[in-house]
Amino acid sequence: MKKIVIVDDDPGIRKLVDATLGNKEYQIFQAESGEKAIKITRAEKPDLIIMDIMMPGGMDGFEATRIIKSDPETKNCAIVILSGTGQDAEKEKELAADVKDYFTKPFSPLELIKKVEEVLGQEDFHGNKKPADRICG
Repeated sequence: MKKIVIVDDDPGIRKLVDATLGNKEYQIFQAESGEKAIKITRAEKPDLIIMDIMMPGGMDGFEATRIIKSDPETKNCAIVILSGTGQDAEKEKELAADVKDYFTKPFSPLELIKKVEEVLGQEDFHGNKKPADRICG
């Protein structure tokens, strides 16, 4: 079963993404902050992280993504950004090489499902390429 971490400070967005992906065979974890996302990622080694960028308080999604991608234990985890528009163009450009895609809110649930299936069908946590038709398991 594929593991996905949904990271967003808004519980409504986490619930919407969870419901959007809930009919698939995924084990879903939720984090309300960058710090919690890093803890879950290190413990669970998810196949995909859906990361918000702007989160109040401590660590934002930019910093969490940098930490996850610089850690040898988690660097192969795929990340898809799900965030508001026009938040920080320069930082978003910096992340471009480290993320699989970028969605803005509001987002299309069907497009998100399509992207999740595409990303999870391409490679596993260890970066091994897989056939495109192999999505789960």
